[in-house]
Amino acid sequence: MFDRSNLPKAVTIYEVGPRDGLQNEALTLSTDIKAELVRRLINSGLPAIEVASFVRPDTVPALADADELLIQLSPLLSSHRMSALVPNQRGLDRALHAGMREVAVFASATESFAKANLNNSVAGSLEIYSGVIKSAVDAGLRVRGYISMCFRDPWEGAVEARKVVDVAERLLADGVTEISLGDTIGTATPGEVINLLNVLDSRGISRSLLAVHFHDTYGQALSNTLTAMLEGITTIDSSIGGLGGCPFAKSATGNLATEDIVWQLHGLGISTGINFDELLATSKWLSEKSGLKIRSKTAVALVGNSRLVES
Repeated sequence: MFDRSNLPKAVTIYEVGPRDGLQNEALTLSTDIKAELVRRLINSGLPAIEVASFVRPDTVPALADADELLIQLSPLLSSHRMSALVPNQRGLDRALHAGMREVAVFASATESFAKANLNNSVAGSLEIYSGVIKSAVDAGLRVRGYISMCFRDPWEGAVEARKVVDVAERLLADGVTEISLGDTIGTATPGEVINLLNVLDSRGISRSLLAVHFHDTYGQALSNTLTAMLEGITTIDSSIGGLGGCPFAKSATGNLATEDIVWQLHGLGISTGINFDELLATSKWLSEKSGLKIRSKTAVALVGNSRLVES
């Protein structure tokens, strides 16, 4: 029998669609639409939203307007939890100038992905991030740390849990306050999720410091998330419409859809603070306004709009 007593009473949904979702889509949205998307997500009750990436414009053209976007969102920065990805000190300087109160760094558990995505080694990228994290903390910012390839790597295969833990320990020592564990190519299974969380725990890294970030390539995102919650995780990354993917793994599909996980959580009686009807309306608006394909099965089933189609 399924035992609900191990589930949390409330969960924080960390919305990554405006950054992680949009950066991997073929369409590039206007700054105005991006700003309106964030406002609608806030009105839906999303408690935390990653809104931008302060990388070089030529590396991620879809997010090249980060500075302009934050000007439009500046009235909301003091009252809502919003974050931006920063790859280096220059990115952090831009985030500080924009008035961000939270930033994120993006590390890899594997050498192959670090080279492909960061053009550096694991150790080299962590050395760069160390200074960025410390500077951000000194400036009073909260820092989130993403670790990619926590389960499998398209070049190296299965990833040893100790490699993930080594990166997590370094990020936490430098001042990161939350680690998001990424199933970057969407191949993890519930058993692997339990194993990684147990290894992290054995090294003194509490569940309270962790979030999970699943992709749905193998259709396991919801089951992996439920497993993580049963194991004590209470922060879940997701993306409106299931937008996103991994440009370094051709078969990888989008992130766990926010609509799908909220439907599941509310069905389990778990509080999210999110108005599901408003969330669904935002999904429909995004599809109609942008032409982006919505991959959320819940949204496709409930909206009944021909523009909401799975890719």
